[in-house]
Amino acid sequence: MTPRVLLLQTARRLREAGIPDPVEDAALLLSHLLGRPPLALRVDDETQLDESLLSAYQHLVGKRLTREPLQYLLKESVFYGRSFFVDPRVLIPRPETEWLCAWALETLAPVVRPSILDLCTGSGCIGLTLKAERPDATLILSDLSEDALQVASHNADRLGLSVTFCRSDLFAAVSPAPYHCIISNPPYIPSSECGALQPEVLFEPPLALDGGSDGLSLYRRLILDAPRFLCDGGFLFLELGMGEAAAVAALLRLSGFEDIQIRQDLAGIDRMIRAQYVRRKHV
Repeated sequence: MTPRVLLLQTARRLREAGIPDPVEDAALLLSHLLGRPPLALRVDDETQLDESLLSAYQHLVGKRLTREPLQYLLKESVFYGRSFFVDPRVLIPRPETEWLCAWALETLAPVVRPSILDLCTGSGCIGLTLKAERPDATLILSDLSEDALQVASHNADRLGLSVTFCRSDLFAAVSPAPYHCIISNPPYIPSSECGALQPEVLFEPPLALDGGSDGLSLYRRLILDAPRFLCDGGFLFLELGMGEAAAVAALLRLSGFEDIQIRQDLAGIDRMIRAQYVRRKHV
């Protein structure tokens, strides 16, 4: 069987199973096994594929038919132009999170040797992107999950980045040294909604998704403690769940943050928030 025929058949199976991008997924899975560009495989009507390759491919396709995310099958997710290793131990990086990184880089541009703390780091995509773009930065990656930290460490090695890792429940075990920037994409889905997520999302770790009864549990704790870990004039960056911007902004104001700004993603959803903490001097 040739790649073209195989991909046509597979795309049909994936489409019938309700897979959102059947043609792309079929081609990427075969590309993963053969190391050839997907487009070249889609037009290849000459190469004969051997039985061992076909068996390995059908194994991957079978997993995709169960709605296991493509990124987990490929062991890769592209984020901010870089390849990150991912597996079911970590949340799959989302494109909208790239905008959070871009905003942090924009804000930190004037700062020489910025110190950055990435909380709930998961795969490390946020913090490692900032470090890759700002080699002069000092970066600590923190997560409660030891599994997640193993993935983040692997990604740091792949990218050749020197960073520090910390297993911590938010700030509990983090060094108190003041940071210019604290950035986080915390779990923000209300517990009652977690079971009704898209089939692919149900494969992701619950610890990275469940934000408590109203989705704000991690925000409350994080925002309450963040001022003690920020330098004077430091910034807190947070990704937001849908409809949570006003509540998170109110929490930031209660904790003394200023210059609270919200930005939308490409779908027009309030997706990220930035706030600055300025220490008041007593007269």
